[in-house]
Amino acid sequence: MTTWGFIGSGNIGSTVAQLAVDAGHDVVMSNSRGPATLAGLVAELGPHARAGTVAEAAAAGDVVVVTIPLKNYRDVPADALRGSIVIDTMNYYPDRDGRVAELDDESTTTSELLQAHLPESSVVKAFNNIFFLHLAALARPTGAPDRSALAIAGDDDAAKARVTELLDEIGYDTVDLGPLAEGWRTQRDTAAYGVMYAADPANWGAGPRPADAAEVAERAASAKRYCDA
Repeated sequence: MTTWGFIGSGNIGSTVAQLAVDAGHDVVMSNSRGPATLAGLVAELGPHARAGTVAEAAAAGDVVVVTIPLKNYRDVPADALRGSIVIDTMNYYPDRDGRVAELDDESTTTSELLQAHLPESSVVKAFNNIFFLHLAALARPTGAPDRSALAIAGDDDAAKARVTELLDEIGYDTVDLGPLAEGWRTQRDTAAYGVMYAADPANWGAGPRPADAAEVAERAASAKRYCDA
């Protein structure tokens, strides 16, 4: 049985946690406000879930999902995550995160920033380009004809292989974009950011639609950088 640790327990974190629990995994949830604030979420997730501090979630997880505002990435505990597989869901929103020069000039990516902060961890980009309600609704068993795919990127092939296994277990195929430097292909405002999972791209709340690996790969390949768009 796999244990997932969560640093951040908002919409994406709680949705991935529910999918993991549904697949028979254990989850340890954390946030910046302390375990007591997660009592309702843990009760909703059921007996395979518990709340802990950020350090406890980092230590407990066979894989740890970092799903916090990008501006707070330096708060992620590097020592506690030494040797861990870390899934990064973060996106860069300057209005929320402030300006980050190396992201503005596209000399790096959000996941590369996190990897630099966690030099002894293996960071894999995932879950950053899908609306949480679509993520919850589109999970399907392995081999289902209407199964959707999620994109990943990472520099550690073994870590990506493990994340691919976990995505399969929670209901998704995988498209490997390559190294972390290619993670920009699913960042905000690209062709691979969310719209292919939406029944109505102008109204994401209207519901989801499946997007298979071929479509996700095609959209990622057609993505343009901000500076080129």
